[in-house]
Amino acid sequence: MTTLRLATFNVENLFARWRFRDAVDPSQANSRGWIVDETRFQELGMDDKAITGAAVREIQADVLCMQEVENVDTLKRFRSQALGGRSAYPYVAGVDGNDPRLIDVAVLSKFPITRIRSHQHFLDPASPTAPLFSRDCLEVDVEIETGETTSRTVTLYVNHFKSMIGGRNQTRGKRERQATQVMDLVTERFGHQAPGEHPFVILGDLNDYLEPNGDGSSGIDQLVTWDQVENVVRRLPEDEQWTHFWAGGNEYRQLDYLLPSASLAQAAPASETAPEIFRKGTALRADRYKGPRFPGIGLDRPKASDHCPVVFELDVT
Repeated sequence: MTTLRLATFNVENLFARWRFRDAVDPSQANSRGWIVDETRFQELGMDDKAITGAAVREIQADVLCMQEVENVDTLKRFRSQALGGRSAYPYVAGVDGNDPRLIDVAVLSKFPITRIRSHQHFLDPASPTAPLFSRDCLEVDVEIETGETTSRTVTLYVNHFKSMIGGRNQTRGKRERQATQVMDLVTERFGHQAPGEHPFVILGDLNDYLEPNGDGSSGIDQLVTWDQVENVVRRLPEDEQWTHFWAGGNEYRQLDYLLPSASLAQAAPASETAPEIFRKGTALRADRYKGPRFPGIGLDRPKASDHCPVVFELDVT
């Protein structure tokens, strides 16, 4: 059996941001242009990045799909500083997307990435001058060796949907249109009759949960409950399905999803395979979690992220 250990992780603001070092005169710091010269600048957020790196190392994913990455160069720097360099993840995929905050989706892989396709160019039917995808839906083919002369390609659709900032009900329509477009992309590639017979996974931070509440219903239910995929987090007990903690409402919700195609899900039966939600990097304020944490975790910061990685092992033989 050949397994693929696949993960999705919103790494929360994996940026390369800098400030002047002490005793540096800002009026003189520009003498070489805005070059990141470490004699003049120091990097911000290193404590959080170190814990994020510890989380990534510990989940030991073969392929890691990430959200909130500034760009590929920043990701490579993170790989070098926190993950052991290129040997840990030789393959990287990422395309600058639509978000004005410069938060993109990206992939680190131990297996060859053979195809990358961006869909950031789609326009929103409800506002034809605006992009449909808040960041991108990045389509990535990963080739996995299954024997001496055989391999199998698994296609990943890496997403980071519209946030609920402004209200769940007010922003739901955008997520509904994004979810519909992702389903259309899958059926366009794998056929309309039974796309779930093919090896693909839809995953990422979909920024919504399935349960209705006073703010309205879900904007992603058509995708997450689609009969061509399985929300494998539902294999866990209900009180263990949360991937995100919001202190403002003391809410523990699943916002992060790993949706393998029906055929891939069936090859990893629920009786034998459950996903892992890795919480060792969560802030102390998320006190529902009683397990071990990394040293140095604070009440709010530092932490690995405000999201938890979701990990699942697929049989891709």
